[in-house]
Amino acid sequence: MVKIDKNDQLIIELLRQDSKRTVQQLAQRLALPPTTVHNRVKRLEQLGIIKGYTILVDNAALGKGLTAHVLVTVSSRTPAGIRVSQEDVAREIRNIGAEQVSVVTGGADIIATVHAKDLAELNDIVVRKLRSIDGVDKTQTMIVLNTF
Repeated sequence: MVKIDKNDQLIIELLRQDSKRTVQQLAQRLALPPTTVHNRVKRLEQLGIIKGYTILVDNAALGKGLTAHVLVTVSSRTPAGIRVSQEDVAREIRNIGAEQVSVVTGGADIIATVHAKDLAELNDIVVRKLRSIDGVDKTQTMIVLNTF
């Protein structure tokens, strides 16, 4: 495990809040020289602690206001007897447009987050696309009412 100090933790937290913050802005908030902050950010990136920078999208503004989490149970063999891994099924689910796909433990094998414009599109995604993937045995869809 890599050791990071309080300043590294603060840099991470500030970038979590707004990944567009510049080194200059971070340096002002931390009361550190910009060069020091730049070097710390580069070190955190090289260590793989900071893996990338991202955006938060307002899916409703894009016409995809319905969000659902789909629990997927995987069968290790298709009806044709072909062996299928959870990771292969997860990749296929990602390829049909799920925002996030996680292989998990518990009652389901995979959780996928999908966005749709309405129930008809969600039905199409789950019934026609997701359930047609080799290895998908069962699904349970949970529609998101609110996110905090």
